[in-house]
Amino acid sequence: MEEIYIPQDQRAALAAIDASDLNGVIDQAILEERSGSLHSIRLASCGPYVATRLEHFDRALAKHREAKAPKKRMETENTLRRAGYDLISAVEAMKQRMEKEQKEEQLFHVDGQIPPYHFSQRLTARVNYRWRKTVDDEWNHGHIVFIHDVDLTPDYRQPQPKRKPSVAKQQEDAQQKLSDTWTHLMMISLYSVRDYFREGRDGGDIPETYKATVDPHSRLLNNHSAQFWLR
Repeated sequence: MEEIYIPQDQRAALAAIDASDLNGVIDQAILEERSGSLHSIRLASCGPYVATRLEHFDRALAKHREAKAPKKRMETENTLRRAGYDLISAVEAMKQRMEKEQKEEQLFHVDGQIPPYHFSQRLTARVNYRWRKTVDDEWNHGHIVFIHDVDLTPDYRQPQPKRKPSVAKQQEDAQQKLSDTWTHLMMISLYSVRDYFREGRDGGDIPETYKATVDPHSRLLNNHSAQFWLR
């Protein structure tokens, strides 16, 4: 399941990188046509967003190293420098996100439950939270449970199997659908409570339960289904 906050190990890796020196390290990698210096500063440990940009840079560097003709070298160098810029931008974006989260965590924090072992058609996702108005106040604690009833009726608009699945296979498919839906419900619930606090709202006004709304057309959850304060 996606992390709503940057994990502590990734925060440590990001904090260890001097953004002002990163340009020089990338320029050195381009000049020397090898990226060992980049990997030595643990960019790959800064989370998937940065790691993906690092992979793009490595691939661009390999293509530039293989190029021989002057025209081709010019093309691959331009691509490589764009990849370097994207990598720098990714690190800067993650550092900004980390700083924002650390600042917010002085006033509020949200977290969710682990997935259950078995799912029923009535799904529940509990979000725990703590909040305070100023950093000098004591913490207040609370939770909200989001509820969603899943429709397991087969979608006859989709192609149906030629042979009817066994009862065991039907149960397995139902559990997979419920698991995927629960993960979605948990994530939109976490983001909903986080965004509620980001808007400066009072945690004391959060209800204990909320039945998630569904899209009026698809009858499925969407990114607005858990916005309990807008209903």
